[in-house]
Amino acid sequence: MGIAARLAAKMSMAEQHEYLRSKVTRRRVVLGGMATAGTVAASGLLGGVAQAQSPAPSLLTRPATDHHVDGALVAPFGRHLQFGADPKSQFTVSWQVPLAVRRPFVRIGLAPWSLSHRIEAEVRALHTPQLLNSKLPAVDQYYLHVRLDGLRAGTTYYYGVGHEGFDPATTAAFGTIGSFTTAPAHSEPFTFTAFGDQGVSYHALANDSLILAQNPAFHLHAGDICYADPDGSGQQSDSADYDARTWDSFLAQTESVSARVPWMVTTGNHDMEAWYSPNGYGGQEARWTLPGNGHDPKNQPGAYSFVYGNTAVVALDANDVSYEIPANYGITGGKQTAWLDRTLAGYRGRHDIDFLVVFFHHCAYSTTNSHASDGGVQTEWVPIFDKYQVDLVINGHNHVYERTDAIRKGEVSHAVPIGETTRPATDGTVYITAGGAGRSLYSFPAPDTFEGSEHPVDTVTTWHSAKGGAHVVDTVTWSRVRYTGYSFVSIDVQPGRPGRESTLTVSAIAETGERIDHFTVARRTS
Repeated sequence: MGIAARLAAKMSMAEQHEYLRSKVTRRRVVLGGMATAGTVAASGLLGGVAQAQSPAPSLLTRPATDHHVDGALVAPFGRHLQFGADPKSQFTVSWQVPLAVRRPFVRIGLAPWSLSHRIEAEVRALHTPQLLNSKLPAVDQYYLHVRLDGLRAGTTYYYGVGHEGFDPATTAAFGTIGSFTTAPAHSEPFTFTAFGDQGVSYHALANDSLILAQNPAFHLHAGDICYADPDGSGQQSDSADYDARTWDSFLAQTESVSARVPWMVTTGNHDMEAWYSPNGYGGQEARWTLPGNGHDPKNQPGAYSFVYGNTAVVALDANDVSYEIPANYGITGGKQTAWLDRTLAGYRGRHDIDFLVVFFHHCAYSTTNSHASDGGVQTEWVPIFDKYQVDLVINGHNHVYERTDAIRKGEVSHAVPIGETTRPATDGTVYITAGGAGRSLYSFPAPDTFEGSEHPVDTVTTWHSAKGGAHVVDTVTWSRVRYTGYSFVSIDVQPGRPGRESTLTVSAIAETGERIDHFTVARRTS
């Protein structure tokens, strides 16, 4: 192993960023940052062209040219919606263009034929040079965002995205108009979906189609979003295979759902991209506009929260606490964990919130042969989940479906067979690994056991990562359901009357459409 390789294994994400920046000096590097459309237009950047040349059959980027391209020839793609901190009144519309355009905007209105409001977009450009040891070309990407505030609760809005030369209000572009619906003012039944580890594949497309059929109010993506970095080990050597163009394919693939369903993401180990910023999250900041109400949105855009109806959802960045992949270990100095404690305390004290749902990437509890459980998550966050009786925890990282019994203090506190009900106020928390969104599958050390094909075992021999990366062997009793296949989770939320029980009905759906698990989480309302 050479000196560079030995150093790479010990580099933090910030050190990798500095290493890449110092070594990529032979090429002219223009790092696109955040600027309003007006500022970018004044500087002349919007008159430029992309520097990337995509291989066939992708048509999302074009060969570089030395002249301005007419905006009428450039079509937006990759629309994706995100909530603000208040889903009743705040949304962001985001999209991408394959070439630089002038004066991008969103039109919005209460009917598709009446998009009366026009709002300028913010341009966030990313330049990715030809990185060290990479044979991939340089890429310029243009991400556009419009934050919408002051919306009416429980209202459907129609929108279209455009730029100079391409107006969604014209007959030619009318078919590009989308819609979204804000959260209701009061608690009503709703559905949301979740998975992690999607990437770009036919299996990912199949899951997207099934998710759309659930008509969810929102979707949670538990990290490892597109795999532009296919290695994900948190080492400097990852940059040799980093392909920014994978984001183009991913956003185009996901648009059928994300253009109408808020796509709420958090950060996995494959989403740390060292070139763009010292924390590895500069690319995520360019592509997404998340609620921004976490402890430090600039340093951790994947940590935030929102409330929809009677359910509070908390997103976390587990790179901060992961023992297994420590490139960003301790990046917040404990501040994210303190924020988590405060946030859950505040939500649990509210009479209008019944359920606390937390999602993040690295698994608190899983038994696969690939990653199993992360000891850092167990040490830092599981005691807080116990403290506030969190109702459901959703993870990715392991490319399978696995579901635990109710757990408290690391042990089974209540068995939850398929089809049964658990009450977290007394029983403990159920943990789900939903990493079968589309990437290649992992394996279990024990037989699969799922709805319609149950093969239970009393114990499973597995492991968890210790500080420093060592594996500690465990013999566990909490692995209730295991399924080696592509799948996602669908959760139906039913608010209860005062003094009655509200419920989360959780179903795991395979890409075949078959249900592979279901159970109910119940909590008495105030």
